[in-house]
Amino acid sequence: MKEKTTALKIKAPASASYFRRSWMLYLMLVLPMTFFIVFRYVPMTNIVIAFKDYNIFQGVWSSGSPWVGFKWFQNTFQSAGFWLALRNTIMLNLLDLIVGFPAPIILALILNELVFKRYKKLTQTIIYLPHFLSWIVISSIATRLLAPSTGVVNIFITGTFGIEPIDFLMNRVNWVITYILFGVWKEMGWGTIIYLAAITSINPELYEAAEVDGAGRWRKLWHITLPGIRPTIVILLVLSIGRILGSEFDRPFTMANRVVMDVADVIATLVYRVGIRSFQFSLTAAIGLFQSVVCVIFLIGANTLAKKFGERGIW
Repeated sequence: MKEKTTALKIKAPASASYFRRSWMLYLMLVLPMTFFIVFRYVPMTNIVIAFKDYNIFQGVWSSGSPWVGFKWFQNTFQSAGFWLALRNTIMLNLLDLIVGFPAPIILALILNELVFKRYKKLTQTIIYLPHFLSWIVISSIATRLLAPSTGVVNIFITGTFGIEPIDFLMNRVNWVITYILFGVWKEMGWGTIIYLAAITSINPELYEAAEVDGAGRWRKLWHITLPGIRPTIVILLVLSIGRILGSEFDRPFTMANRVVMDVADVIATLVYRVGIRSFQFSLTAAIGLFQSVVCVIFLIGANTLAKKFGERGIW
């Protein structure tokens, strides 16, 4: 006769089970919420500086930094320098968008049509290397290459065409063109990687079917490749429009000079010169808050338009 053995089951006390559940609940909810509040919302309290006469030695919440309401916003909007910087920021960013945004798309389409794979990889590696150079280095390169008397570009122009040297960095129109072209040269290769990755996700059977139907390279490019990367193009376009009022600091700061400040002074350089160097932190916070709010409005508007045209958008 077989004896049935039963395993002894030791039940944990109810209090221990409750403690484990409470501790797991704490780890899953309380800690992430604490992390989110500390690193997301606590830094945003510095927005209050825009509405106070901030004293760096007294702190944000002390009586030494009195509440002044919209005083700094009024001072900002009454300043002629702010409107000049705002105009220059929008102008340079729009030119960057018009000239710089299609450049990586065109380059990605060209590289995708190359037959020699080694040459394609070598070209792709070379063109995205400038992305890792700082604007300090690039501005130094621009100064050496485009110098009126000793620059390689002007030596070539005067020696080949016999014309006067072109002042690329001291003339306002030439400076804007130089600023845009160097920006395209620096970031074009990096954007190309994104579009090449999007092209590789297109189903190859579509190209095979198009070849069976007698489609050439241009037909496949227009009817398969471009529609295949259209969602990526729309997302990057929406993000670029959202940054239309944002401006990086190092690029205009390193390439500008006193002669072209009428077109080179943007919001970022204005904040540094008028706000930070003069210790007007409330003015700086007011300009930054205005800039952020307008960028968010542009981003929401661009995303809404993308959805109305049948695209996914970014949310």
